[in-house]
Amino acid sequence: MIRERSYNGLPGLPVLAVLILVQLGLIWMLVMNIRSQAAPEIVFAAVGIAFVTFLMVGLFMVNPNEGKVLQLFGEYKGTAKQEGLRWANPFFTKKKVSLRVRNFESGRLKVNDIDGNPIEIAAVVVWKVVETAEAVFEVDDYEHYVKVQSEAALRNLATSYAYDAHDDQHVSLRGHTGAVADHLKREIQDRLAKAGVQVLEARISHLAYAPEIAAAMLQRQQAGAIIAARQRIVEGAVGMVEMALEMLSAKSIIQLDEERKAAMVSNLLVVLCGDRNTQPVINTGTIYQ
Repeated sequence: MIRERSYNGLPGLPVLAVLILVQLGLIWMLVMNIRSQAAPEIVFAAVGIAFVTFLMVGLFMVNPNEGKVLQLFGEYKGTAKQEGLRWANPFFTKKKVSLRVRNFESGRLKVNDIDGNPIEIAAVVVWKVVETAEAVFEVDDYEHYVKVQSEAALRNLATSYAYDAHDDQHVSLRGHTGAVADHLKREIQDRLAKAGVQVLEARISHLAYAPEIAAAMLQRQQAGAIIAARQRIVEGAVGMVEMALEMLSAKSIIQLDEERKAAMVSNLLVVLCGDRNTQPVINTGTIYQ
């Protein structure tokens, strides 16, 4: 694996000033020798001008949050990250690599969740290059690599969770966005580490059932929500009935036999669990008539 190493070359402005002065001197020498018709000096001045012009090819610019990967005849020499005008061997090839933070939004992927339900899912990935050598030499096209591997990680994530869950014990795509986002970030980072890319953030940007089952799944989701709500209501109602019986017995307000306790429990459950307002019936006689 090729690791990044620093190679910033020489400061460009002093080198440029020296080359300009030398070039002007050689041009003046060439003009003077042409006037005097001194052939050896003319050849020397012309070769010198050509050589200085070739040395100017070694000048290159490094912008903020940018790196230049330097190679000499295919051999990696280093990466220049120091911004400004720099100079290096004119034979070096210089490949620009952006170190800025970038966004990538995947297309809407159609996959099955862990329950086998077809869903549509998309994600936004925030990333940047941190190892220029790995980004250039370890993969063919690191930008394309980021897109392909991000979508692959998103598909794998979607098959690991259910679209929705009605309890807090199971993580779902819709109900636990923070946990799902952290899992997605780790999944993508594991895949992109070899390309010298750091994932800063990854979040789901679109989540829905596939159109062909959307209506049916909405009814199923509503039914599941109703069942879950009813279960909570029954649990709460049973607790309230139990508390009422214990308080009545502890404070000796009234003594009820088993039949009257059953009737009271039945009435309280109807009141607490019913989805409509109950109509009270006032008993003006004794409870045993």
